[in-house]
Amino acid sequence: MSDRIPKIIGSSINLLSHFSPRLAAKLSIEIFSRPLKGRVTKEQAVFLDQADQKVIYCEKTPVMTYHWTGKNDTILLAHGWESNSSRWEELINALNALNYNVIALDAPAHGRSGSPVFNALLYSDFIDAVSQQFRPQIIIGHSVGGMATAFKYSENQYDHLKKLVLLGAPAHFEGVFNRYVDLMGYNKRVETKIHNMVYERFGNWPSYYSIAELSKNFKIPGLIIHDKNDKIIPYEDALLIASKYKNSELVTTKNSGHGLKNKDIYNTVLEFIKA
Repeated sequence: MSDRIPKIIGSSINLLSHFSPRLAAKLSIEIFSRPLKGRVTKEQAVFLDQADQKVIYCEKTPVMTYHWTGKNDTILLAHGWESNSSRWEELINALNALNYNVIALDAPAHGRSGSPVFNALLYSDFIDAVSQQFRPQIIIGHSVGGMATAFKYSENQYDHLKKLVLLGAPAHFEGVFNRYVDLMGYNKRVETKIHNMVYERFGNWPSYYSIAELSKNFKIPGLIIHDKNDKIIPYEDALLIASKYKNSELVTTKNSGHGLKNKDIYNTVLEFIKA
């Protein structure tokens, strides 16, 4: 997408907000909630089709899961925005070699899962449904996958969960939201109305959804990995989470980007899991 296109769309929605602020906010949320990519490609299917695939349901929405059987701890993998379970291929292969029992799920509106739209709270419900089914001892979440995992764990405190890994995770939804508003160039009228609509739908203001604040109550060991030059989620988010999540370790990388996909990072994850 051209850098100019978001501003053009934002200007149109700003204009609409003078006549119908609610409709303008609804459209802005709609844009925010619809990934442009993340469905499984033919190339990605070659790897994913090696797994035992099972569809479970979150309410009435299908959630695609992939299972690589092993005899050691069960590990659940939750990918990020505009991605799918294939992003874990290298890590899954490493976990398989150590005989871990690996489960991956596709997020709402991603991969082979259902739902026309995505949001972190719906994703957290997907993760909860999969967790209840497979009872993982370890969850590894990338970006919003980590955020959604933290949201649900803060509610449930799963007794089967032993460790949590957050890769490039945002510290709070409000930061994600503010970066979206800045990207699109929305005016204050649209921004305020979006806040109001989030409250109407979910019963909390965007500021409530903060991994950093919620993690104050996390007892299980956590590993936070974040790149200092992450251009998607600022490194300061990792510092904030680590300052609140007392039973956690922060590992800082450089030049690994937001994706955090390389052998050194995966070795760090494996060492944490095995400890």
